[in-house]
Amino acid sequence: MDKKLFTPGPLNTSSTVKEVMQRDLGSRDTEFIGIIKKVRERILSLGNVTKEDGYESIIIQGSGTYGVESVFSSVIGDDDIVLNIINGAYGRRISKICDVHNINHIDLTFEENEYPDIELIKQTINENEGITHLSIVHCETTTGIINPIESISDICKENNLIFILDSMSIFGAIDINLKDIKIDYLISSSNKCVEGVPGFSFVIANKNDLMKTKGIARTLALDLHAQWEGLEKEGQFRFTPPIQVIVAFKKALEELAKEGGPAARAIRYKENAQIILSNMKELGFESYLSEEKESYIINTFVYPQHPNFNFTEFYNKLNEKGFVIYPGKLTQKDCFRIGNIGKLYRKDMFQLIEAIKDVMNEMNIIL
Repeated sequence: MDKKLFTPGPLNTSSTVKEVMQRDLGSRDTEFIGIIKKVRERILSLGNVTKEDGYESIIIQGSGTYGVESVFSSVIGDDDIVLNIINGAYGRRISKICDVHNINHIDLTFEENEYPDIELIKQTINENEGITHLSIVHCETTTGIINPIESISDICKENNLIFILDSMSIFGAIDINLKDIKIDYLISSSNKCVEGVPGFSFVIANKNDLMKTKGIARTLALDLHAQWEGLEKEGQFRFTPPIQVIVAFKKALEELAKEGGPAARAIRYKENAQIILSNMKELGFESYLSEEKESYIINTFVYPQHPNFNFTEFYNKLNEKGFVIYPGKLTQKDCFRIGNIGKLYRKDMFQLIEAIKDVMNEMNIIL
């Protein structure tokens, strides 16, 4: 039996999503081209937009970071400057991508357990001429904190900035309208809240801005405009596509719709999170984030100050019982994380809590 993955992705998927991968299709097969078209349309619908609204969806082979690097290396010109808002490891990764591609960027860094300071962002823009783009991670998986993208969007509107949103860990489990919020580039991947399997990332792009980026790309394979152009002209990928992964994603999208869409999926995840947060607190664990900042995607817990606690042993014992949690990624505090997304339900969360109780007994830990 598969282990239960309490991680932010890859995550548990349904048997039916896995089953549809048990076939072969040619990359230029008319059936597969039809699947690509349908998947691209449904990706747009998750953002409550259509092509008629001026948005395009682009599928890119590779993990979510491939999608992030595709956007940054393809849409920011040599004379542009991106203001990168950071409050976690994935914001720092964006900074590294900018460094690798010699992209002009200003990093505005905040504590990992705090929301970005809106007034400081405004001040930074006012004090630095030439900022053209603003980027932020929607749900910073380092802690699970969900950043205030509506307020960030207002700043972009006021200053005519291109808004790039890394929505990797939450898109598909949040009701969002890209046109209303004015998000110019949203990036996510197949193995997160849509509950598909790993293998591709995708971008929802404002077409007007995308059309201005032709020839900017600093890479061949990650050229966002060229990828879109190929998909539009022939319905095909420029390079070999992850066929089975896309077929599985189509099934996952159908199952998401059957569940009731992103809003309904968010309800299930929120219930999962509440079970974990309340029971972990009863066991004596301390959450890294304050209560009002906790999210329903992933929750971060501080290592308990107990002489018998050793995370590697704790992790391995849970793993042996069939439960996989996630190590921490904080820079200043030792923590571990428990994800609430994927094909997980109430019973799974309670089973994890019971397993944690058993492991604490085995390790002689009382908090």
